Amino acid sequence: MIHVNRSILSALAIIGLVTTSGVNAQPRTDLILGMSVEPSGLDPTAAAPVAIAQVVWQNLFEGLVTINKEGEVEPSLAESWSISEDGLTYTFDLRDNVTFQNNKAFTADTAKYTLDKILKSDSINPQKALYTPIKSISAPDPDTLVITLSSPSADLLYWLGFPAAVMIEPSSEQNNATHPIGTGPFLFSNWKKGNQVTLSKYDNYWGEKPKLDKVTFRFISDPQAQAAALSSGGVDAIPQFQAPELTSQFQSDNKFETVIGTTSMEVIAGINNNRKPFNDPRVRQALMMATDRQAIIDATNEGFGTPIGSHFSPSDAGYEDLTNVWPYDPVKAKALLAEAGYPNGFTFTMKMPTLAYAERAAEIMQAYYAMIGVTMKLESSEFPAKWVQDVFKDTNYDMSIVGHAEPMDISIYARHPYYFNYQSTDFDASIAATANTTNEADRLLGYKKSQAILAQDVPALFLYAYPKIGIWKKGLHGMWENLPVPSNDITDAFWSE
Repeated sequence: MIHVNRSILSALAIIGLVTTSGVNAQPRTDLILGMSVEPSGLDPTAAAPVAIAQVVWQNLFEGLVTINKEGEVEPSLAESWSISEDGLTYTFDLRDNVTFQNNKAFTADTAKYTLDKILKSDSINPQKALYTPIKSISAPDPDTLVITLSSPSADLLYWLGFPAAVMIEPSSEQNNATHPIGTGPFLFSNWKKGNQVTLSKYDNYWGEKPKLDKVTFRFISDPQAQAAALSSGGVDAIPQFQAPELTSQFQSDNKFETVIGTTSMEVIAGINNNRKPFNDPRVRQALMMATDRQAIIDATNEGFGTPIGSHFSPSDAGYEDLTNVWPYDPVKAKALLAEAGYPNGFTFTMKMPTLAYAERAAEIMQAYYAMIGVTMKLESSEFPAKWVQDVFKDTNYDMSIVGHAEPMDISIYARHPYYFNYQSTDFDASIAATANTTNEADRLLGYKKSQAILAQDVPALFLYAYPKIGIWKKGLHGMWENLPVPSNDITDAFWSE
């Protein structure tokens, strides 16, 4: 008979349990994600707030195409497409066996219904203007959708990837704001108003199944409370952290990963190009050289942000870094002012919207312009009401700072009228030529040319791309670094062991 000490057996049993639990430990399949703003509804085709898309775009609703994390167009519910030589006819081959989360089939008729709804005279779609080139839509068979345009639009595919163009199931339309039904990998579970929205995995999803079973979007408006929620474990991730001044505490904490990227919002100082002395490009160029972009970023966002030299964000495909066209050089700036006829400078007024980043930037710029003999007076303008009326509508201003949040909106400089009062036949021609292209490579080349024209002309002072500060627990993967589209796409998110 072999006698074994009971304490040894107990110890071995404990070791066995520990070893077994370690071997069988499984990665988490849930995620709690923090957001600053609670959406007003959950249907991105019926209302504008970006918070809607931050919950449902790509997670629950999908479009014919999508925009990936690099800002490029990719297939989604349409697996391929062709474009006619004249750029007026787009033929989409739709995926087979796609169902909505109420088990209704997605077909060309569904897609036609969705797009027709955007174009109706009584449409409340927040981006309806983007789709006005569409002349007609037909569904010759269940797997084929044909879109005919009245004029070429190289950006059509890009706009079709927007949240405003996601596919909807007709019978669910009336309830999508509160109980959305889409084709995506996650379906709506519940909404605790004032607190959170929960999505769960859709088992019949047509594509690759997500690794997460459940995602909860918690709404925390106060930046201090966001930081506290991260520290306490109340949330796992905040993809768009709103407190740059609190970021360093997470950068130095090895329990978190802090990822600094860019958004599609360009912060610029718009100039009224009709007014003297700004009708002289040399004056605008001189002010650009007198502006230390990095100093503004340091003052407004604790150093987070990317200097830009044209109206394009690094998060957009086709971006060119043109900050070297008119780099910070106050000596050359003063000389160029003298060449333009202002050796002793001049005086103008900066009409500041009541936005913290704009007010901080204006104060910095005022100091820099004084160094070259230019006096910039500061005038506060209540945002949005008074600012929109005075600056945007009446163009009663000299200069004003604001962030342009719409992705890929460089064509605003070809709008006439528009609040910049900028006139350039070269730029207008470049934008028009880009619109006529029928392939992605030519489209991006066209935008690079347009960026270069703006960088040279300086119809606005191009300051920086607004930062995307992402903070999440170590072990979480698949989160986006940059933000080409306002969203929180978590379809590729997963936890490592």
